[in-house]
Amino acid sequence: MNPILELESARLLLRQWHDDDLTEFAALCADPQVMRYFPAPLTRLECAALMGRIRGHFAEYGFGLWALERNDTGAFIGFTGLLNVGFDAAFTPAVEIGWRLARRHWGQGFASEAAWTSLRCAFGQLGLEEVVSFTTWSNLPSQKVMQAIGMQRDFAGDFDHPRLPAHDPLRPHVLYRINRAQWLETLHG
Repeated sequence: MNPILELESARLLLRQWHDDDLTEFAALCADPQVMRYFPAPLTRLECAALMGRIRGHFAEYGFGLWALERNDTGAFIGFTGLLNVGFDAAFTPAVEIGWRLARRHWGQGFASEAAWTSLRCAFGQLGLEEVVSFTTWSNLPSQKVMQAIGMQRDFAGDFDHPRLPAHDPLRPHVLYRINRAQWLETLHG
């Protein structure tokens, strides 16, 4: 499959990563507020490695986490996209939707807009049957985005993230799902 290199929404371009995104991406991932629901902020080197893994996912699967750029300013503001879940759980194999935005771009609806655009790609261009999303139980802002794009909480699917230590307060995760029929209902509802 040829990679889906770009998607557009009203205010955003979801695009491939540029090498010069690294500076802004590293600043975003070094922000303790942005990373408060993750084990730790990321170093510049860790961000460069993550960009490499994202590019590899695109090459292998044709989709991934797109860099987000504002149409009005051209500014890099974070990422949103689709990724194969990289660990074993009761709900895997699965494709997840995720996002991470720089703090100065929060509260403007960009995460929901980009996530909605990613779902359109998932169910339209990619023909997926279901998309999941998950986060630590305390990450209410991300759960609000999940709800805003029509995802439903799967209480029976909540899980302990296998890559986090047993007593880590971030380990308990909530699971959200949306399938093609629910997405179509949201479109026409």
